[in-house]
Amino acid sequence: MADVKVPVLGESITEATVGEWLKNPGDPVALDEPIASLETDKVSVEVGSPVAGVMGEQIAKVGDTVEVGAVIAVVTEGGAAAAPSAAPAAAPAPTPAPAAAPAPSDEAAALSPSVRRAVLETGVDPSTVQGTGKDGRLTKDDVMTAASNKPAPAATPAPAAAPAASSANGRKEERVKMTRLRQTVAKRLKEAQNTAAMLTTFNDVDMTAVIEARTKYKDLFEKKHGVRLGFMGFFVKAACMALKDIPGVNGSIEGDEIVYHDYCDISVAVSAPQGLVVPVIRDAETLSVAGIEKTIGDFGKRAKDGTLKMEEMKGGTFTISNGGVFGSLMSTPIINPPQSAVLGLHRIEDRPVVRDGQVVVRPMMYLALSYDHRLVDGREAVTFLVALKNAIEDPTRLLIDL
Repeated sequence: MADVKVPVLGESITEATVGEWLKNPGDPVALDEPIASLETDKVSVEVGSPVAGVMGEQIAKVGDTVEVGAVIAVVTEGGAAAAPSAAPAAAPAPTPAPAAAPAPSDEAAALSPSVRRAVLETGVDPSTVQGTGKDGRLTKDDVMTAASNKPAPAATPAPAAAPAASSANGRKEERVKMTRLRQTVAKRLKEAQNTAAMLTTFNDVDMTAVIEARTKYKDLFEKKHGVRLGFMGFFVKAACMALKDIPGVNGSIEGDEIVYHDYCDISVAVSAPQGLVVPVIRDAETLSVAGIEKTIGDFGKRAKDGTLKMEEMKGGTFTISNGGVFGSLMSTPIINPPQSAVLGLHRIEDRPVVRDGQVVVRPMMYLALSYDHRLVDGREAVTFLVALKNAIEDPTRLLIDL
């Protein structure tokens, strides 16, 4: 028998929560085949089988907190061959359920944690869905699309009466334990509020020039680079330029010292099934707009699939969060410690503005920069936003470094 242990999860991470068992006792498992999913402070981590054999006892339960190196299950080595021989014996039975059971189990083993959850929630048979991910793998979007196209069963109205019967006045409550990621996010954001002298300054930016450039070149851009031309590429490049001019915004406080970074590791907030995650674009100042868009696109896809790696979320010297994709008009984003500032982007909307003495309609966006006043002065914060605004309103500045 071989012990299944919690693997090393990354620097400073000593424990995790058992999020899901991917194999049940008695299931055959291959070497390195995922048998459990662990939730850490940042990402979900799959635990592979140390040997080929049969899944044995599950020592830890879903929801348990386990430390690195702890034994969470056992696998009986070399017993995998016994499972296939049992399957034919069950085949002659008139009940079809046992014969069909192994298929979903084997299929589920190849799915990411987020996709497995979607399959369980929607009841979609993954074997009937064409995957659009890498190497034809299923994504959460594939499952949700299949679920939306799935005809509703005739018995659907019947369960609807159950909630009404469960409460005389129709009021219900549901208690769900916070995930480890949500607990960590809550703790870090509150610590940021308690520690940093946080302040937010605002500006607005005319998006006309960027929208025109995007409209003009988006087809050629996608044809050449294989990725869509979005707005984040422009904002990341503009932010890198502004950070060079105002290094304090790209710095951090460690004890009684200020650390200034001569590189721009830009954290970008993206949505994942378990909550918001913030992967880092390393050395963003050295990348082209195409390189930035490719990196962000890859992050977004893998965040949905639950395949982002722990090291991809470490570090970061400055954060950009785009609440505009959800319709936000204005916000005061919270700093991502130990960084000293975060840029909030918002939705684009047509507003009347004055240009050359005339009132005209322009696509405008509010910008918000929250910063640690212990390190960044108001003048520096405003100067940073103005530099960013100038680069977006005149994208030529991004080419000639003005």
